[in-house]
Amino acid sequence: MRIRQWVKNGLLFAGLIFDRQLTYLPALKATVSGFFLFSLMSSAVYIFNDLIDLEADRKHPKKKNRPLASGDLPISVAVSAATIFIVVALIFSYQLAPEFAFISAFSALLNIAYSLWLKHIPIIDVIVLAAFYVLRAAAGVSLIEVNRFSPWIYVFTTFMALFLGVGKRRAEIALLESGNKQTRPVLQGYTATFLDQLILVVLSLSILTYSLYTFSAPNLPENHAMMLTIPFVIYGFFRYLYLVQVRNIGEAPEEILFGDWPIIVSLVLWGISVLLIFYIF
Repeated sequence: MRIRQWVKNGLLFAGLIFDRQLTYLPALKATVSGFFLFSLMSSAVYIFNDLIDLEADRKHPKKKNRPLASGDLPISVAVSAATIFIVVALIFSYQLAPEFAFISAFSALLNIAYSLWLKHIPIIDVIVLAAFYVLRAAAGVSLIEVNRFSPWIYVFTTFMALFLGVGKRRAEIALLESGNKQTRPVLQGYTATFLDQLILVVLSLSILTYSLYTFSAPNLPENHAMMLTIPFVIYGFFRYLYLVQVRNIGEAPEEILFGDWPIIVSLVLWGISVLLIFYIF
């Protein structure tokens, strides 16, 4: 079920937080419920992905230890569980909000299409990876009655997700260059130089769009205090870039999020700053 990757679904709270409805109980309840339902759907997709990639995972130095690839989990149990997860998630998602159910279903279908075909097409693969993050943000917005949510958040999320996706491919290229031959076929369509150029483009656009958001969004404090959060964002991106290009880490972004203390501290300080600016001062 890859519970650790549920942290990505935290983007569902973007609409709630940045529309300044975190203290509005009905919206909070809907978003929390949506988070768990979306995560349940995601887990079903992860199970199907592992079934699709079963043979490839058995040859991968790390993925061979996954429950299905290692044989610890029977395939019949995995299929039954994934089916139940999807049915339960769709039923309750529709009751929560029909639009949310549609976005969840579309995200799941796109994920399966990615596993079957799209992940083998250079450039398209990282664009689809970025789309998953944007869909999470859109799913969260669909759960609340939006008053002042800025579209800049969608733009920033797009470039941030592209940065993570390209960084993931860059780390995989480094793994390939180190002698590991069991990597994604799509890497044959990339070079380290090309990916480094893409990283610089999306990194620049990520910082630019976030900075524009901090002083141009309609629901921000008039004193532009939100601009004080920019240094945390810049440091987080630079630290991630350092890990990808200097230490050749980044194949699994969620592992960096949980394992790199400088990024964790930067995220915590950024989150505290946003909450203070939006809800205290």
